[in-house]
Amino acid sequence: MRAALSAVRDRIARGCELAGRDPGEVTLVVVTKYFPAADVLALHELGVRDFGENRDQEAGEKFAEVRRALGGTGADALTLHFIGQLQTNKASHVAAYADVVQSVDRVKLVRALDKGAHQADRRLEVLLQVSLDGDTSRGGVTAEQVDDLADAVAGARLLTLRGVMAVAPLGADPDAAFARLREVADGIRARHPGAGWVSAGMSGDLEAALRHGATHLRVGTAILGSRPSLL
Repeated sequence: MRAALSAVRDRIARGCELAGRDPGEVTLVVVTKYFPAADVLALHELGVRDFGENRDQEAGEKFAEVRRALGGTGADALTLHFIGQLQTNKASHVAAYADVVQSVDRVKLVRALDKGAHQADRRLEVLLQVSLDGDTSRGGVTAEQVDDLADAVAGARLLTLRGVMAVAPLGADPDAAFARLREVADGIRARHPGAGWVSAGMSGDLEAALRHGATHLRVGTAILGSRPSLL
């Protein structure tokens, strides 16, 4: 784990150097789906502070355990990003424990998250998931509808709009996909100056994401290996 994490950090440093960027402006979000709390704690000891999960029940239980183990300021320093498609009926539960929801893609979900944040008496940072190929069946709002969604988040009481997120479509050129995302991100930021985050890039395409302004990288396999079997 230590060697793999170091290798990914080296890739980020090289990618930033080639893109003329400061590595300090890039956040590595380690995706820990299916991996136990012990692995999260080990990563925390290695300096990781941002973690990504996309299964509600697993994430809620795991990070309650992690935060109990860390206690005090250690738990406060940890940021949990919910990165998967989110059903509206689970939004209140996620709003009670996640710090960031990266997969907001419809107004109904905005309302549900805002209600959940109110019930939990906490603020929640959100990213708009953008569908770069127009196929919203796998999550994401189309580029044509993203402005209305951004306005809905901005109007919510306890949600803070931080920016956009996307996954490069299967088989697509990631450079072209992330260039398109950057255009969308620039448009959102022009209307909402605080929305400067761009979450893009995973184990196989993080360099392309860095070339096009990614501020957050979601990396799992390159650090933790293949997902453990559920059987």
